[in-house]
Amino acid sequence: MNRVLDELPDAFVSHTAISRDVSRAMKAGKLRKLASRLYTKNLDDDPEDIVKRNLWGIVAGYFPGALVADRTALEADPASDGSVCLVSERGRTTELPGVVLRPRRGPGSIASDTPFVNGLYLSSRPRAYLENLRPSRARGGRVARTLTRTELEEHLDRLIRVSGEEAANRLRDEARAVASELDMETEAADLQALIGAMLGTRESRLDSRVGRSRSRGRAYDPHRLELFHGLHQSLRDRPPTDRPAPHRKAPGPVTLAFFEAYFSNFVEGTEFLVDEAVQIVFEGAIPRHRPADARDVIGTWRLVSDREEMSRTPKDFEALLGLLRERNAKIMAGRPEMRPSEFKERQNRAGQTIFVAPELVPGTLEQGFDLYHSLESPFERAAYMMFLVSEVHPFEDGNGRVARVMMNAELVAGGEERIVIPTVFRDDYLAALRALSRTQRTEPLIRALDYAQRWTIAVDWASIAETQRQLEACNAFLDSGEAEIEGKRLHMPR
Repeated sequence: MNRVLDELPDAFVSHTAISRDVSRAMKAGKLRKLASRLYTKNLDDDPEDIVKRNLWGIVAGYFPGALVADRTALEADPASDGSVCLVSERGRTTELPGVVLRPRRGPGSIASDTPFVNGLYLSSRPRAYLENLRPSRARGGRVARTLTRTELEEHLDRLIRVSGEEAANRLRDEARAVASELDMETEAADLQALIGAMLGTRESRLDSRVGRSRSRGRAYDPHRLELFHGLHQSLRDRPPTDRPAPHRKAPGPVTLAFFEAYFSNFVEGTEFLVDEAVQIVFEGAIPRHRPADARDVIGTWRLVSDREEMSRTPKDFEALLGLLRERNAKIMAGRPEMRPSEFKERQNRAGQTIFVAPELVPGTLEQGFDLYHSLESPFERAAYMMFLVSEVHPFEDGNGRVARVMMNAELVAGGEERIVIPTVFRDDYLAALRALSRTQRTEPLIRALDYAQRWTIAVDWASIAETQRQLEACNAFLDSGEAEIEGKRLHMPR
């Protein structure tokens, strides 16, 4: 008996050859019954967890040689209600902890289908799309066997984003080839129309937002849109922040703009001593060995020191594109090789974060900008706009600086204090961006920007020399990594 059990997986479906051994093991307390004919050697874990870990072996035990089909073939996982859709010559609906196996009659696996695990088969991608174009209804509280039209369009959009339009055209051709074997010529014609509509080559009904956007040449990144929705909701749920910019006598506004440009470049790795930056900005002294870096600082300074320019905010999507292009052109004027004002042609990344694909930049900006209009306070719009530009990363270079210019323009236009990110706060700021980008946590970014704005309004910004001394006392110039090791943080001015 022990030898038989040792050879069995963690969870298994009993059959005639082992039923006697299973019965004895049950009596000995070595097995636990989970459902009809379903047993496990695991006496402790939650039954649903056990079933999910051993799902496909269990499916094969109940339905040997079955075809994983319909919505499950595309989702590659149980549906929201636990449904696993199959094609099998025999068997009936089988309810298990957390999962329900739903077989139907129909053509079994064909040559183009894929051998799966434990002797099961998986509908080929062309067959799965054809199957999901057949309408089905939800019954008995269960999801429909096939995806909705909207869900299918979202799957197709994902295929195009990941593998390109060639993959969609290949899918269409392969579907035509298997349609006659499955008596699904009508569905093949529907799929051809759907792909044509998604690629904008023919007129046909589209139900999904992502499909309609793609058909008019504005495909976007749905994952990024989820991030934008999350930030939008968190900002709206937050009590409004009201920090009017104080009236500053000369040279206060110039001093603030200088350090805003100085620190914004430092965040991106363009590092100068304060005295060097003063000579670059106010005396036009361009270091012979670093002319491009110096022009980055000058370009940023000219933008943020221009009160009229910093009062311009986008009224519509075309205005947004114009502002982004203009501001990138001014910041990156010293680097023509980076194609200032032109959207990127290659994928860009920062560490493990891969930004929006080049062909999805306009559409993702457009979809994200639609949410911007419903934000009420300058801080809400500033935080949202900064993340929108940063997360899309539309240009070859200068994206972080453009994002912070767009952020502070919202604040200046609304009469609110700007947000300056000093060197010592760099890692806090970038970590907050990563937290939202990778884990959808919005609070770190909102908290970081809120603290930076409170710090900015607390600094005197009286003159370059006086402010430099004050910022040194706040630890503002410390390298963020070294400051972390030494246990030093950005302090509020005394």
